[in-house]
Amino acid sequence: MPFFIETFDKPGHAQMRIDERAAHLAFLEEHRHLLLACGAKLTDEDENAGGGVYIVDVRTREEAEQFIARDPFSIAGLFERVSIVRWRKAYVDRTCFL
Repeated sequence: MPFFIETFDKPGHAQMRIDERAAHLAFLEEHRHLLLACGAKLTDEDENAGGGVYIVDVRTREEAEQFIARDPFSIAGLFERVSIVRWRKAYVDRTCFL
């Protein structure tokens, strides 16, 4: 069952996001087989909105928690808060899965 993970950066930690970005992207590449989608949240002006969204294909909430805990952003202490909820795939890339 997929899980939707939303992260919220700590205020004033934009530089930490920049500093850890390369390690974060390497982590995502290593775990691409689990990713249905992911990306940074942006403002309407395409600026960093302080967090990200991941949709991961894992079996349990515990696996989703372990996944986000191993992200270099999480290890560095970037996140103020993380929300994890189960997610049902309905449409992806304009394709209906219902």
